[in-house]
Amino acid sequence: MKLVVVTAGLTQPSSTRLLGDRLAEAVAQRAEVEVSVIELRDLAVDIANNFVTGFANARLRAAIEAVTEADALVAVTPIFSGSYSGLFKSFFDVIDNTALAGKPVLIAATGGTARHSLALEHALRPLFAYLRAVVVPTAVYAASEDWGGGRDAFTDGLGERIARAAQELADLLLRRAPRGPEPEAEVVPFEQQLAALRLVE
Repeated sequence: MKLVVVTAGLTQPSSTRLLGDRLAEAVAQRAEVEVSVIELRDLAVDIANNFVTGFANARLRAAIEAVTEADALVAVTPIFSGSYSGLFKSFFDVIDNTALAGKPVLIAATGGTARHSLALEHALRPLFAYLRAVVVPTAVYAASEDWGGGRDAFTDGLGERIARAAQELADLLLRRAPRGPEPEAEVVPFEQQLAALRLVE
């Protein structure tokens, strides 16, 4: 199964990318997934050109195909002015609005203060609901102070949230896992069915 992490961090290193990596790692511990990462900062000019020309170049097209063909997404954005970043929104604007229908998505965000954590509920969740994705119940927000934890349940609330969200996404993935071919139904010839009816009479 393919898990694609879409991260809209603007700096290197980026706390947004770090959060995406931790989420992907947690999912991979719970389900067998092939993880790939799309850094939107590398596609910023390509996304802008797509709006102007109406065409995606090869690099942007590859990113769109990766998202479309993924079995699940982890979508992470920095929070600016109480909402997702313009780059993050622009990328999902260039994707066909039916491409994410029914796809499991884990939403996450980073910001300087915990006061912006509700942006996940009033901005990101409605965006993916509009795209008809299946968003896991737990959204993960990481403020600056969250990065000092020791990655254990007692001192690291972020680690606990990551584990819970990753489990929810893994559960959805495992439910969607392709099953083997269905056994073919046995076909009873019509004459045999008639004979059985005569015996009943």
